Amino acid sequence: MDISTIPLGFDNAYLIREKQAAILVDAGVPGKAGVLKKALGKIGIPPEAVRLIVITHGHWDHIGSAQAIKELTGAPLAMHRAERPWLEAGNPPLPPGVTTWGRIFRVLLFAFSPLIRIAPATVDITLDEGVFPLAPYGIPGRVIPTPGHSPGSVSVLLDTGEACVGDLAMNKFPLCLKPGPPIFATDPDVVRNSWELLLQGGARTIYPAHGKPFAAAILKKDLSP
Repeated sequence: MDISTIPLGFDNAYLIREKQAAILVDAGVPGKAGVLKKALGKIGIPPEAVRLIVITHGHWDHIGSAQAIKELTGAPLAMHRAERPWLEAGNPPLPPGVTTWGRIFRVLLFAFSPLIRIAPATVDITLDEGVFPLAPYGIPGRVIPTPGHSPGSVSVLLDTGEACVGDLAMNKFPLCLKPGPPIFATDPDVVRNSWELLLQGGARTIYPAHGKPFAAAILKKDLSP
């Protein structure tokens, strides 16, 4: 199993490969399909080798290049039912801040948001509350619902213990100074429940959309009373 980090703006997308199979997790900010194409070329992967694009959630910095990447790769888009309309209308909401810095940062995002243009894209695979297996796409793992940051957030949990979690956890300045919970969330308590679900499912390494991977044990420590 190989996981390549591909920065697409302020976000990381992740290319997960197993032998000849590959899937992409998240689609970054608008205008980054060319960046992805160049990154795939450096890795030695043709765009058409990507069999699936999993969107962890529907905020603008994760769906911005979804339509262009779909056209580039020909891969279907998979996204949770709760947020599918955000991508198909090209009109995602801004997440609520749950920390003081999160609330300030949201004001900055709100001022910037009129400049953001999201190309609508059709979601080909609608994820629900159950587990979505990735074995049919050649990847030993599954997509599981992990709400909290947003109602339809999902994570890719591999059988080897790596978990691509979108914004369920963060590890990048200026969002945060160390690995931990998101500064934006619809429900912080549900975030913690989703952390527990990942740990119970065997997560060992967390791959956040913002920042470097870190040990899942950090989440376990934060969950301790």
